[in-house]
Amino acid sequence: MSGKVAYKMLDSGTMQAIEARFEIAGEPASKANSRRAVVIAGRPSFIKSKKALGYVKMFKAQCPKLEHMLEGDLKVEMMIYYGSRRPDLDESLILDCMQDFIYANDRQVKQKFVYWGLDRGAPRTIIKVSPCDIYDIPAYII
Repeated sequence: MSGKVAYKMLDSGTMQAIEARFEIAGEPASKANSRRAVVIAGRPSFIKSKKALGYVKMFKAQCPKLEHMLEGDLKVEMMIYYGSRRPDLDESLILDCMQDFIYANDRQVKQKFVYWGLDRGAPRTIIKVSPCDIYDIPAYII
């Protein structure tokens, strides 16, 4: 994992993370296409696929864990490099994986900028998480 975290000093004298930038090696599984049906205690249930479970484990081993997680409304920018053209562009599993590492809950993410890339030899995701102004919306979509 390579990454940087920017901090600011609070009035209390503690440091607060204000931005996180990092890279995660590996190809993420599509959350929408990564569920499998199983029967647990006689009831049907859907659980993450083996690929998704493996990616979650790999992500958590590489993701920085902020001592003081980012707070408030957040913007996530990411470039996902896939190993082939086949997978759908899907950041939802990555957003889930950052919970309790970068922010408390992915509901804090109010803006997402997600880009697709191809790197057959080194699939990975480059991520930047920072505060956002929820009112900063491009005029052409209002």
